[in-house]
Amino acid sequence: QVQVAESGGGLVQPGGSLRLSCTVSGLTFGLYTLGWFRQAPGKEREGILCINRLGTSTNYADSVKGRFTISRDNAKNTLYLQMNSLKPEDTAMYFCAAYGNLNDNCLRRDFRYWGQGTQVTVSS
Repeated sequence: QVQVAESGGGLVQPGGSLRLSCTVSGLTFGLYTLGWFRQAPGKEREGILCINRLGTSTNYADSVKGRFTISRDNAKNTLYLQMNSLKPEDTAMYFCAAYGNLNDNCLRRDFRYWGQGTQVTVSS
């Protein structure tokens, strides 16, 4: 059984930084493409960043370019999202997801396993 668990959310002031973590168990972590998504109240879920097993990342959202970075530590079965220069519009529930196959192409439709999310609130 695959389990995905996010952590690290919280309240941060505009301009601040936060690092989210995501652990994935029940699959061979290093073989799978992983991604971060977010959903703000009243809005659809939005893809943020994806990283494949080779460490190549794909950016889904222009709004986070230059501010957010995705990384993975295969030895720790952990995915990270480093968020800098946070803005109030980054406020959302952030989700981690793992692919359901071994492809490397970061297609959003191929994410199968999802966590429960961690809330990020950017406010003064």
